[in-house]
Order: sequence, then structure tokens, then C-alpha cells
Amino acid sequence: MKTSRRAVLHGAVLSALAPKLSWAFDKDGDRKILVFSGNQAVPVLDPHVRYDWSTRMIQQSVYDGLLKYVGNPPRIIPWLAEKYEESPDGLTYTFHLVGNAKFHNGDPVDAEAVRYSFERALKINAGVAWMLKDFLKPENIKAVDAKTVRFVLDKPFQPFISYVPWWYIVNPKQVQANVVDGDYGKKWLTENAAGSGPFKLKRFDSNALIHMDAVPDYWKGWPMGDKNRLSGVIYRIVREAAPRRAGLQRREMDVITNMSPDDMQQLAKLPGVRNEDHPGSTTFGIKFNCQTGLTADINLRKAIAYAFDYDALITIHNGGAKLMDSPFPPTMEGHVSVPDIPRKNLDKAKAFLAKSKVPNGDIELEYVHVQGLEDARRIGLVLLDSLRALNIKLNIVGQPWPTMVARGSKPDTAPHMTSVYVTPIGTDPDTVAFQYHRDSWGLYYGMSHYENAAVWKMIAEARGLTDKAKRMALYGEIQRGIVADAPEIFGMIPNRTWAMRDYIKGFEFSPVRFTGEVDLYPMWIEA
Repeated sequence: MKTSRRAVLHGAVLSALAPKLSWAFDKDGDRKILVFSGNQAVPVLDPHVRYDWSTRMIQQSVYDGLLKYVGNPPRIIPWLAEKYEESPDGLTYTFHLVGNAKFHNGDPVDAEAVRYSFERALKINAGVAWMLKDFLKPENIKAVDAKTVRFVLDKPFQPFISYVPWWYIVNPKQVQANVVDGDYGKKWLTENAAGSGPFKLKRFDSNALIHMDAVPDYWKGWPMGDKNRLSGVIYRIVREAAPRRAGLQRREMDVITNMSPDDMQQLAKLPGVRNEDHPGSTTFGIKFNCQTGLTADINLRKAIAYAFDYDALITIHNGGAKLMDSPFPPTMEGHVSVPDIPRKNLDKAKAFLAKSKVPNGDIELEYVHVQGLEDARRIGLVLLDSLRALNIKLNIVGQPWPTMVARGSKPDTAPHMTSVYVTPIGTDPDTVAFQYHRDSWGLYYGMSHYENAAVWKMIAEARGLTDKAKRMALYGEIQRGIVADAPEIFGMIPNRTWAMRDYIKGFEFSPVRFTGEVDLYPMWIEA
């Protein structure tokens, strides 16, 4: 392989290169290699164990699902399944597979592979399992024939189809060949892949660089045509924003994400650079640890929520954000505006502090954000300033994403406050409501370890309701109940942004994709 920027493959910063150079992308012979850079590692590639924005971007590149989300507003289209049927009682779903899909090693993608993949995810009971485990048992997934798979639910579940696109199909033969001590192949799939997607792994360094080669004869074909398809994609993990900005300027990178609004404004002025800026559904909140430590006190949580300067969130984003008025984004079906959601009110803040276990303040709290995420760091400074009125000190800590999530997975180790961006993974309100259920403890969006048995019961009930009017009314009660318990500072919904060279084609925004995530499959370089 002959590459024009070999140093990029080793994660080096090519400071000697000048912007005047005519090339602007990596090459493999006559084909181009797209270099995408973000701040977040990919600690586990296994599609049934973990997902976040960077992880899922790579997963969707090397794996396929039965269905796929595309576009804005998001819609679900056939993928490995060319069609499906739902029984009148809402219990049985039958999927008919395409006839030409194959895994990267040449094995056909058949109904047994689908059955095995769903069974594996349910038995591992991590990652995507929460979506379906209360309604689907492994033994009720049947490979009817080589191209037909049938799912029989225990009870009706309205969001079923909205979750199917995120259940990726693995090659059973490859996984079973790498099982160690009954681990379902988890150790092997952490850094290896057994997929059928448009790209296949070439190099995997979870904290530095992931290199994927395009599959020339990908069963779905290439939307830009074989002549224009990429040779591959490199995902470079660069923690700090400044090197990413410099990399795009120097044409060492083609697409970058996780940039501050100020950075985006500056990048937009550069020749040959364009910004993608889209109103989204991703919410930003500051999760309180509701179980242990000082923030287990609801009155302290409410005091902090009313002391916070919400208008500063809009200022930090240069107007490119909207304040949340509910735990649900306004684009979500079932959303209601909660009239008593906190806004800055120091009189209320001091009144709640007086009811708390620390009526005089005089405490220090910890606020954790993702290392290198400038917006979240600046929001921490706003929080620090807001808490001075309550005589509360704040320790602002930046940590790598995997470290932050690991800490937040248990009440005993979770910080007092953790800043988190959360994107609804589908079009059904269950995708947001379930973040506040007991079964979400241990996951990144469940770091508040929120507890309210009555709200949990409503969330569980809403999942199974078939009467839409009753279901939406119940989601209204759920939103009001969550806000009343103040498990987080409900912040804002920022615009979703990427900066890229102007020769990048095929970018498509979809609000169900996570913060920095893009669909790499349709993207190509025209130069």
C-alpha cells in the first residue's frame, strides 16, 4: 500500500506540511482514504456489549442490521431484510432477508446468523439488550428457513421496529471459533469484527487510530459508484480540539467533530472548509448522583438547579442551542413542556438549600466532563460561578470518556455531577423515557442512578401499551414526574456540527445518530 501521508497512519502531527500543498487527502493508489477525527476512543467494538457515538460509527461501518435509519427526519429503510410483516396482534414479526448479503469472510448472511445475533445480545444482557429483553426471549427467535426469521414477543411492544436497526448481525462461525470460557466471543470481538458491513477492519488501536478498508464487492453496492468509492477510512482519536482544528487546516484530516462553537465559527472562514450545522435531538444535561454523597439530597439538587445560569448555555453555543423544557427533546413524539422546569432563581435556590442537609453550603462538589470537550468544560465554569451564591465550591475534572463512564456506572464511584450528551436512538419516546428506568443504571445515560418506583412503573407500562392516546398521556406524566425529582440539570439541545473539507461528498445528517457520529458508507471524496 502506498499512502501519501504515512505519518497520519501512525497518529503523528505533520507540522512541517504547509496549507499550500495541492493534495488534501490520503491516497491508496488511485483511490482516496478519508481521515475522520474526534476526541472519543472506541474501547469495545463488540456490537452487543457497548455503544456510544464513536463506537457505533465504527460498528455501523463493519456490521449491518436488518433495517437502517437514514435521513432527517429519520426514517427506517430495509437493509439485510428486504421486507417484514407484523401480525395483527402485534406479537409476531417476520423478516425476509436479501439473497446476496455475505460476511467479510464470504459466508452468507442467513436467518441463523440473525437468530444467533439476537440470542447472543439478549444472553450477554449488555449494550443494546435493554431495548428488547423485557419482551423477547431467545427461544422465541426462529430461523424458519435460510432467508426467513421470526420473532414472537411475550406481549405487544410498540417500539420494536424502532430498535431493530441497532441490533447488528455477527457471523456465528467466526464468533463461536473464538469463544473462551463461555464468553460468547466477547474478548475476541472487543478488537476484532465478524461483520458484513461496507468496511472491514485493517487496524484497531482503541485509543489512537482505527483503519478500515472498503469492501470492494459490498453486497449492497456503493451509492457513489465503484469508481468514486473510498479505499478506506481512518478514524483518528485526538483528545484536544486544537490539534483537530490544525489537522483540518493543514489538510491532514478531512472531517472533524467535537469542536466548540467558537472553533466552528473560525473554521467556517477558512478557504476549502465547510461546516455542517443542524438542529438536533441530542440533549445536554448535568447528571446528579442521586444515590450517594451530598447530591443524594433532593433539596440540594434543586438548589443547584435553580442557581444555574441557563442563559449562559445559549451564549456558549453562540445561539446554536435551545433550552430544554422537558427531559424529552421537542422533536420527540409525546413531548410535553413542563412548566415548572428549573430556571435561574436565586431566591428559590437559597430556599431549597436551607431545607437541605447543608443549609449554609460550605461544601465542595465534583463536576466531571469529557476530557478535551471544550463546551462541557466551559459549562463547568458557568456552574462554578453559579454555585458561589450558595457558598459551594466546585472541582472541575476532565476525564477520558471510558474513565468517566466507568466511574459513573456505580453509585459508589459516580461523581456528584457528570455532564452528558444523550441522543435518542430512535423515533419512539421509549428511547428517552427508559434512560430514567432502574435498568439503565450502569449505562452512560443512567449515571444519575435515578430512583422513583412510581415513575419506573409508568415507564414499564408505557412500553407495552397499544392505545396511542393513553400511551402519550402516560409519557406526559413520566416527564413531569422526572422533572419533579431533579435527577439532573436539564440543560439544552445544541446544534450538531462537523467541519470538513469542501471535497467531501455524501454527508447526510440524521438526528438519531449520536453527537459526533456520521454514516461513513455514503461518503466519498471528489477531487
